[in-house]
Amino acid sequence: MSHQPPDPRVIISGLLGDERLLRALAERDMGTVFRMLNSRGVRTRRLAAAVDITRGRLYDYMNGKSRVEKLTLFEQIADAFHIPGHLLGLARRSWEPAAAVAEHRRTDHPPPDGDDLAAMDHFRNADRQTGGGRLYGAVVRHLSDRVAPRLVDTASGPHVFAAAAALTEMAGWMAHDSGQDDLAGLHFARALPLARTSGDLPLAAHVAASSSHLALQTGDPAAAVEWARTGLDLAARGPRIPALTARLHTMQARALAAAEQHAPAVRALDAAQRDLEAVRMLSTRG
Repeated sequence: MSHQPPDPRVIISGLLGDERLLRALAERDMGTVFRMLNSRGVRTRRLAAAVDITRGRLYDYMNGKSRVEKLTLFEQIADAFHIPGHLLGLARRSWEPAAAVAEHRRTDHPPPDGDDLAAMDHFRNADRQTGGGRLYGAVVRHLSDRVAPRLVDTASGPHVFAAAAALTEMAGWMAHDSGQDDLAGLHFARALPLARTSGDLPLAAHVAASSSHLALQTGDPAAAVEWARTGLDLAARGPRIPALTARLHTMQARALAAAEQHAPAVRALDAAQRDLEAVRMLSTRG
């Protein structure tokens, strides 16, 4: 009788109530995620193949020599191992049942209409194959040709502004992935008021988190701290989503540590820990 290798998706499903995994996901620490899968019998060759990276790069992540930073790789990891999108600060994945994220999303504002959702899924899927730099122009053209005219249409609702914000943030990440950080910053700056106008405060908080990440990557920890605080303020005014606030507190802690503000960094990490405990409790109830 042949022995079937463990399925990483099944392993992840069984670990969604595990505090260590939830902390790693909130901190976007993929090295820990890979180590947890490997320690449960998933071979490194299979891990690397599942997310389309070399084994050498995988070992760098597992040994803490480097971190996953690209949005497209986070999405690949989420889809390969069936990690719910909200646990990595991502949009709902195409394979997730709508009911799985019902408690993490506002219900008094409709999501972007079908065409916009389909466009975002198309761009994300294509981005995995070609890279954000090649798709950047297509996303910007879609925003200009298909979304922008609806922003001034009196028949449009708040969902159009949410779609514009989400796609503008996506354009920012694609610009960042292709090394155009100044352009990425402009897109994130434009996405925030669109998200606020839509009334989707969690989306606005995610945009602030993107700006915090970019500021830290470009060597401005003070700005990164401020953007994380902005995101936390927005998140506090919307529905309670512990995974989102855990991510923001963790980003705030990273920025404070980079600025050598060690005591506040520890407090931010403690706050992230409390949020992660809330995530664990939600997962246990689910």
